[in-house]
Amino acid sequence: MKSYRRNRIIYNIITLIVMGLGLFSRKMNNDMPDFFKIYLGDSLWALMIFFGIAFIFKGMETKKVALISLAFCYLIEISQLYHARWIDNIRKTTLGGLILGYVFSWKDLIAYAIGIIVGIGIEILILNILVRNSTER
Repeated sequence: MKSYRRNRIIYNIITLIVMGLGLFSRKMNNDMPDFFKIYLGDSLWALMIFFGIAFIFKGMETKKVALISLAFCYLIEISQLYHARWIDNIRKTTLGGLILGYVFSWKDLIAYAIGIIVGIGIEILILNILVRNSTER
């Protein structure tokens, strides 16, 4: 996978859209099939992290963005094995719960990988569109 200078405006917009979809998926959780209840929100969270990391490190190779994003998501998930009063109090807040989660789940690790893979695919599409547009000029 090639590296390139990402357009921060595009990546910011994508990050915000994915964030909105993730929050919306939490609100619609009761109306979804079980498969989506299990994977959608966490996959979107990982996708948001992927595009956030890509936004911050705009020249980094896609592979490195994916690995950093996956490591970040996995570390957050592993941190859910730790329960002390101070961190559980943070998790009880809306924002703390969204960022840190509550309970460790192996299924979440799968969902994060799915989200990162989707991010790689979207980035490849964006790269191809940008390359195509630059050669047409």
